[in-house]
Amino acid sequence: MLFTVVLLLLFSACSQQPIITDEMIRFEGRMPANFGGSWERNYARDDDVNAVLNDAYNRLIRTVPDQRRPAIAGTEQSASKQMNSLVALARLAELITRPDVLTISQTRHEISIARKDDFDMLCAFYDGVAKAIENNNGTEICGWDGSHLVSNLVLQGGLQVTHRFTISANGQQMRVVTTVSSTTSRTPFTLRRFYSKFKRPTSGFNCIETFSMKRVCSTTEIVR
Repeated sequence: MLFTVVLLLLFSACSQQPIITDEMIRFEGRMPANFGGSWERNYARDDDVNAVLNDAYNRLIRTVPDQRRPAIAGTEQSASKQMNSLVALARLAELITRPDVLTISQTRHEISIARKDDFDMLCAFYDGVAKAIENNNGTEICGWDGSHLVSNLVLQGGLQVTHRFTISANGQQMRVVTTVSSTTSRTPFTLRRFYSKFKRPTSGFNCIETFSMKRVCSTTEIVR
């Protein structure tokens, strides 16, 4: 499904420039905020994707010509494409923000964000300057907007995925605002996800990966 959605958005798209500015990729001293730890979704506070899509649809419909007037050649087709692109953006944003647990490791130079059933995000900072990371999905670069961590992933064809991480003053709550944009859509799609910090329980299991049974776990030490 994700592959199909991405293809739809990339069709006939042009290139876009990253939204991370030169000022955002530089900082002095220690990182402005510490996001390290385990985080679980707070579904009660999350945006409802259908409600956000409905609002975005209403904003988009106000930008297309009045349907009561005689249609100009190509206008109706263009409006239909805009609607389809918006729906595709919403589906992609929902897929990207689906993980219910984030595990963030932060050192002096790197921030790694592990997401269940998805690729890890990596923000690298050396000498107080963000470094662009090339991976199979595209080019990712991070920056700081004050104490907000901003990650921008640029895919081939102009599709962009931006995450803005904000941590509460007590360090126990985190908000992640994800925006998916494409040159095929006038309106980007944004979803907010909220997380609470938690301590992972100490597991009494020992596990190994096997070819025949995949993962095997035991309460006692496993002889390899």
